[in-house]
Amino acid sequence: MREILPALARWYGASVPFGLAMVVAVSRSAPRGPGAAMAVGPDDEVVGSVSGGCVEGAVFELAQEVVASGEARLETFGYSDEDAFAVGLTCGGEMTLLVRPVTPESDPAFGALATAVAAGEPVTMTTVVDGPAPRGSMLAVWPDSAAGTLGTAGLDLAVSADARGELALGASVLRHYGPRGERREDAVTVFLQSFAPPPRMLVFGAIDYAAAVARIGDFLGYRVTVCDARPVFATPKRFPEGVEVVVDWPHRYLAGTGTDERTVICVLTHDPKFDAPLLEEALRRPAAYIGAMGSRRTHDERRKRLAEAGLTEAELSRLRSPLGLDLGARTPEEVAVSVAAEIVALRWGGSGTPLTATSGAIHPPATV
Repeated sequence: MREILPALARWYGASVPFGLAMVVAVSRSAPRGPGAAMAVGPDDEVVGSVSGGCVEGAVFELAQEVVASGEARLETFGYSDEDAFAVGLTCGGEMTLLVRPVTPESDPAFGALATAVAAGEPVTMTTVVDGPAPRGSMLAVWPDSAAGTLGTAGLDLAVSADARGELALGASVLRHYGPRGERREDAVTVFLQSFAPPPRMLVFGAIDYAAAVARIGDFLGYRVTVCDARPVFATPKRFPEGVEVVVDWPHRYLAGTGTDERTVICVLTHDPKFDAPLLEEALRRPAAYIGAMGSRRTHDERRKRLAEAGLTEAELSRLRSPLGLDLGARTPEEVAVSVAAEIVALRWGGSGTPLTATSGAIHPPATV
C-alpha cells in the first residue's frame, strides 16, 4: 500500500470518500501478497493493484459499492475449473480482500498514518477483517502511541502490543482475538500491516556501475546512499534524483552509519585502499547483503587480505564476491540487474534457477 498512499492522502485531505481494497490473506500461488492494495477515488480514478489484472474489474465495482453503502465487505477470489471465464485468479491461488470505504469521519487516524509513512516513521495499520467488532475499523499504532479504535479498549490494548512486535519485524499478518482482546479466542480477525522505514542500500564507489545499481535500488524501494572519497566523481548530477551522495572515505562513513538486518551494502570501489578497510567494517556489522565487485583473482587476494586482518571464516562467508548472479551481464545496467537479482534471491530464498527448470509452487507459503 505504501506506493499508493500519496494519492490516498490527497483524497482524504480533500474529504473525498474512496474505496480501499486490501489483500489480507493468500494461499497457494496468488499473484500479490498481504498488504497489496488498490483504491478507487473521485471520477473513478484507480491507483494500485491487488492481482496484476486478474480481478481488478470486480474489485473496481466492489470499491464503488462500499463507498455507496458505507459498509466494508470481505471477498475471496480463486480459480474455478468449472467456469474458466468466471472472475478469479488464473494462477490457481486464492486471495481474500477487505474492501472498505474511507472518509475522515469513518477513519480519523488514516491521515496521521499516511503522514507518518511519508515521513519515514515506523507505524502499523491494524484493521478489523471479521467478527463482532465493526469491520473495517482501524487503529494506527506507533512505537509509543496509537490513534483510532477497533471497538473496545481491551481489543485496542492487545492489538497495539502485537502491532509493535510486528513493527520490529516489518511483518504484515492476520491475528485473532476475543471481542475484548482475549488471546485464546478467535472471534475477531485483525490484519496488521507494518510500515517500517524503507531499508537502506549503501553503494560505495561513484562509478558508472554505481549509478545503475543506485537506480535499480531506488526502483526496488531502498533508500540509497552513494559514497566515494573522490569529490570529482561523487556529485549528485551523476546519480538519480532522490539518491543521497556523500563525499567521505567509505570505511569512515560506514563506521558512523547505522545498519540493520535489512541493509544492503554494495562495494564497487575496486581498489584495495578503499575496499579492504570498508569490507573489514562491513563484515562485522548487521546487513542483509554484502557484495563486492571484482574478478575472481581480485576476490582471492581480497579474501586473503581480510583474513590477515583478523576476520573469521564465519564473517568472510557473508561476502558475496564477485557480486551478482551469472546473467552474462556486460553493461552497467545489466550488471545492476544481476546484482538486484542476487539481492532478491537472497532475501526470499530463491535459487536463481530459470523457472522453466523448476517445479512446484512459484511462491512458497510465507513462514512469518
